This record gives sequence, C-alpha cells and structure tokens, in this order.
Amino acid sequence: MMFRNPLKLLFYLSLLVVILLVGYKAYLNLFTEDFEGEHTEQVEQIHHRIQAGEPFSFAVVGNINNSVGIFEDRIIPELNGSGLDFLVSAGNAVSGGGEDKYRALYGTLSHLDIPYLLTFGAHEYEDFGSFRFYDHFGPHFFSLQVGNSQLIFLDSTGKTPWRWQIRWLNDLLAQDTGQARILFIGHPPLHPDENAPFDQQDDYLAPPEFRDALLKAISEHDVDRVFSSNLSLFSEEVVGNTTFVTTGGAGGLVLNDDTSFYHYVRVNVTADGEVSHSLQRLEVGQHPILKRLESLWFFIHSLFYTGYLNFLLIVALFSAITIKLYGAIFIGKDYYPDYDLDPAPWLEKPMRVAMFTNNYLPFIGGVPISIERLRRGLEALGDKLLVVAPRYKGQPEAEAHVLRVPSLLAMGEKREFRLANIFLARIRKRVRAFKPDIIHLHHPFWLGSLGLFVARTLKIPAIYTYHTRLEHYAHFVPLPGMLFRNLISHALIKRFANKCDGVIVPTYSTEEYLRMIGVKTPTFVQPTGIEYQKFQDVRQEDIEQLRNQLGLQDEKVFISVSRLSNEKNIDFMIEAIATLRRETEVPFRFLMIGDGHQKDRLQKKIDDLDLQKHVTLAGAVPPEDMAVWYRMGDAFLFASKSETQGMVILEAMAAGLPVVAVRSSGIEDVVRHGFNGFKTPEKQNQWRAQVRKLLEDDELRGTLASQALEFAKDYSVEQFARDVRTIYATTLAMFAKKQKSSGRDSE
Repeated sequence: MMFRNPLKLLFYLSLLVVILLVGYKAYLNLFTEDFEGEHTEQVEQIHHRIQAGEPFSFAVVGNINNSVGIFEDRIIPELNGSGLDFLVSAGNAVSGGGEDKYRALYGTLSHLDIPYLLTFGAHEYEDFGSFRFYDHFGPHFFSLQVGNSQLIFLDSTGKTPWRWQIRWLNDLLAQDTGQARILFIGHPPLHPDENAPFDQQDDYLAPPEFRDALLKAISEHDVDRVFSSNLSLFSEEVVGNTTFVTTGGAGGLVLNDDTSFYHYVRVNVTADGEVSHSLQRLEVGQHPILKRLESLWFFIHSLFYTGYLNFLLIVALFSAITIKLYGAIFIGKDYYPDYDLDPAPWLEKPMRVAMFTNNYLPFIGGVPISIERLRRGLEALGDKLLVVAPRYKGQPEAEAHVLRVPSLLAMGEKREFRLANIFLARIRKRVRAFKPDIIHLHHPFWLGSLGLFVARTLKIPAIYTYHTRLEHYAHFVPLPGMLFRNLISHALIKRFANKCDGVIVPTYSTEEYLRMIGVKTPTFVQPTGIEYQKFQDVRQEDIEQLRNQLGLQDEKVFISVSRLSNEKNIDFMIEAIATLRRETEVPFRFLMIGDGHQKDRLQKKIDDLDLQKHVTLAGAVPPEDMAVWYRMGDAFLFASKSETQGMVILEAMAAGLPVVAVRSSGIEDVVRHGFNGFKTPEKQNQWRAQVRKLLEDDELRGTLASQALEFAKDYSVEQFARDVRTIYATTLAMFAKKQKSSGRDSE
C-alpha cells in the first residue's frame, strides 16, 4: 500500500494543496470576467419583457446572504420555472460588502433565466461595500417604470442622506402617473408583530426622523407595497392603504419554525394596477454541514479575490507545512530517552544551584513556598543554593542564600507582583561568582528569561519548573483576554520550555499538556513536597485556642487556601455556600485563608448575600501557623482551575482533610474521587452536593480523612529534594554528553 504512513499522505496532500492554490489563483485572474453597471442591462431586459399597460409578476427575496444551498440550489430553479418576469432582492443579497461576496453573488445570479434588481441593504454596505455596489450594479437609490407601475429603491444604510432621498421621493411620486407604486428599502420601517429572531435595534430603519418622513410620504402618495429584509422571518402588516412586507428567508440563517423559515414572495400586478402577493414557502432547510462547507468556501474565495498578498501568505503556509512534513517523514529521529546516561558523578558531590524566580518569600504563594522547601531540602543534602528574586518590604535582613533585585514596577492592589530590574550588571556578576553547576528557572519570562540567558552565557544547563497555568492569568495582562488565553500564553511556555535542557512538572496531566502544545524538551514528573510531619505535630490546645479566637462553637469548619484573585474561582464557592446554607441544618463555617486584590469585592459579595455567619475571609496567615489552621478544619474546599498541582490540597490531606475540588489539570492526579475526596465538573449543583455529603455524613468524612492522610505521606519535602537532585544530575549528564557530541561534530 502506497500510503501506509499517514504522514506521507499528509505530505502529498499538502503538496497537492500548494499546486491547487497556484492553479486556482491563475484561474481567477485569467478566466473570470469583470462586471460593472449590471442594473443597466437588467433594466433593459425588464423593459424588453414588459410593455406599458401589460400585467407582470415578479419575485421578492430578502437575505440571500450569498447562499448556495438554499437560494442557488433551491429557489433559483423554482424561479426559472415559475413564469415570473424578474426578481427583486429587498436587501442583504450578499453576506458582506467584500469583493469576493459581490463576485460570488454575480456568479449565483448568472444562473437566473430572468432579469434581477438589487436593493442596497445593510450587508451590501458592510466592509466598504458601497463603492463596490455602485461599480458593479449601480446607484444606491433609483426608480424605474415597469408596465403602468413605479418601482422605487431607497438606501436605508445612511450612505445617502435621508433628507435628500425624501425630497427626491416626494417629487417623484408627485409627478408619477402610474397605477401602482411599490417601494423597496433594506431596513424595515415597522416592527413586526412576531418576535423577530436575533433582531437588534439597528436592524430597523433609523433615524426616527427618516422613518416618520418616509411613512408620511408613503401615506400621502398611496404606495401599494413596501418590501424590506434584514430580519430572518416573513411578516406583513397593513397601515392605511399600504401593505408592509418583511421577507428574510432566501438563504440566511433561519430557525425553521412558524415565524422564521425559508421562503420568497410572489407579486402580481394587473394591467389596471391591482397589486397582490403570495408567500412561497420552502419546507426544508439546508443541512448544517453543508452550510459550514459553504461558509468555508466563501472564506477561501475571499482570500484570493482581495489580491496577491493573501495568496502568497497561504501558499507560504502550506509550503511550510509541506517542508515540516518532509522533515517529519524522511529524516530519521530517535524519540526514546537516552538510557546511556550516568548521573552518579554529579550525585556523589555537592551541587551548586542558582534559582531564578519572579516571586519569593515573604510573598506568600505556592511558588515561593515550593522554592523555599526545595532550597531547605537541598541544603540539608549538602548542596549550595543562590536564589535570585525580587526585593520586598519586610524581607529577612540576613539572607546569604538570596540575591534580592530591586523592582522597576510593582503591580496589584497590594503591589504583590514585582517586575525586578533584570538589567543590573551585578546580578550576572554575582551569579558568575557563585559558579553554579545548573540554573533552575521557576517562571518562563522576566527573571526566568534572564536566568536562561545567564545559563547560556556560562554554558551550563538550565532546567525549568512549570508551576503556573498562565492562560488563567489573562486578567493581569494588558492584552485582549482571548488572545492571551488561547495563543500567547501557550506559545510563550512552549518557546521557553524548548530552550531549556529539562522541564519539571508536578503531575502527569501537566506533562500531557506540555506535549500537546509542542514541548520537546526532556520532561520529569516530580510533585512538590510538603512538610508532612509538621501537620502531625500540631497540639490540640493550639487548635482550641484558634477556634475560640475565631468564635467557633459546634460548627463544622470548611477550609480553603488561595490568593484572592479572579483565576482562583472564589465566587463559585461563595455562591455555592449561599445555596448550601438553605439546604442543610448542620451548622458550618467556611474559612477562606489568603489575601489579594479581590478581597474588598469578595467581602462585599459576602455581605450582599448575608453570609457573614457562614463565610469568613481570614486574610493571610504566616506559613509557620498554617498547620494549625488546616488541622482545625473538617474538610477542604477548592474551585481553582489554574493550578498545575494544587500544593495546598496535599497540605490539607496531610492535616487529615478530605477535599472537594473542581476538576482541572492540577487536581486530576492528586484527588482520587471517593478515596481522599471528590472532584466534580465546574457545576455548582454537583460540587455543592459533594460538600453537603461531607458536611452531613460523619462516617464518610472520617473514612476519607484517614485515607487522605495516608495518601499525603508519599509527598515529604525530604523525598522531594532527593528526587529533584537526581533530576539535576540526569540533566547535567545529558548536557555534558550533548556538549561532547557537538564538540566532536565541530572537529
């Protein structure tokens, strides 16, 4: 079989796409005709078909929206076989005013066997489409005599001043001797009795002065029919002697219900000027898949009609894909880890490790606490550490192991996020004098970037710990949230991680995420350690003293530990607690430990919900006191989705607390559902049900508590430091082997 390798098939498909793109561009430029002033030709055909004093009939359609599946495939064949004399679009024949949309419409209308006229509507005006309409079809407002009837087309988009149009209309109708008067205007002057789907105020004729003047002129001059589009329905309303018809079912989005459906309107005008109309309904709609394919086709069409730049970009993209696939298919690679590594030489001697972090103690957070525990663990094993971190008020005076860097900028209400001055030469000088064997980076930017630069300058390996899901911190970044969340954050992590010599991740689900975004650097799964024994050494009298201090009596106590920030999803928990208090008779208190820029807003929410007796924002607690707070609790609640591990969850388990958490990458590997806690989707009713279960079922809570305690034993700080030290040694061995290999290659 020729294509047993799927990548080979993709390669040849990409190559074929490049060839087809070039061929299609050539076809568009060499074989498609230009068109201009089409209404002139269409009016001539209408006059040739219909003589003065003769009856005639025509179709009115609205919201064609460049539809192929409905208008071109379904409506046009009916019109061609219906005996109608011509077609009128009441507006929105195109889905947008781009050149591609007008050319696509021209191709669709070429299938008609009858002439046509277009009303200048909202979509024709979009994307600078007014000049295209004028060039390709004709003026934005005009009139013509057909038989003994006057057909009048107005511009409702605002392109033409409405006062000028009203003056022109009154003069035209005052001199008209025809027996029927039919007017077309894209925006409906009246609101339909039915609820129009998806309608907005700007879908109707505006400004009010234009609407009032038009209705007055229509009434004074006995206009028979007024046709509009712009709404995805069929509606008719009689005001005085005039029937107002809104038609919007010729191909655009409809709901396929009694109000919104695919249709067109047949209009008959007798020789003596009697006007009647009938609804022609299509009973079936377009399949959603075909609708998507149609939209995709017009998107592709648009990229090529607007010039050579898009064409060159698309060809370059597919050429790059082809080259990439060629490298993936025809160039051999070894994806297995290098098992021929000996970390022993580095494990047998003390190491010198320089760490770079954007935050550190006394700032309280998961990353600073993790770094501090690792530092103490490594120093206990005989290693030397230098931590490069921002300067804070209230930091310890004697810190031989820390290089504090003054800040250029402090952000956040409490100035908790600091932008260190990475341009100071003394940083590089101090690190060089320290003579590190390896550099450990804890953030993928700023001080982390400086650390990577220093590692490359000193020709030593750099290892990066992926602590934080950056996409959940979009609200801190002065960029569009979706842009940062869906593109920049992932690209930043991928680029930084691939520049490092090794990446440490706390969970297997986090490792999977890095692989999915394209990280190729060797990855080591290593959970952060906790001070397990510290939670066992808490005295009961300290717990009772804290309960008395907080005014707790017989309540069950829920604990949560988190920075008070948007990404921690604290509103979710507060709202769930507000409902829970009405569902249970068991008294409880929810203690939220932590500080942050959202504190005042969250306190106001607690006050507004009258939750002062159930929810307490306890503020920041010193790390040395945290064990007592944990041990005071009965269960641990968590809803953050921004964690990579959720170290506070392991700490809670070390204190014997079962956990209720929202499913996320940092939770999935730690919380075992029904064993040491519960994890639910981000749905308040499900999360609240598990909280209530722990609140009311003492036996279940006790079972899960003992199992949580047992689970946490495997995450001691001492083991954490030993495992990270082995990772350092392995990375040093890989780096040395790579250096040796590149040295041989350069000889």
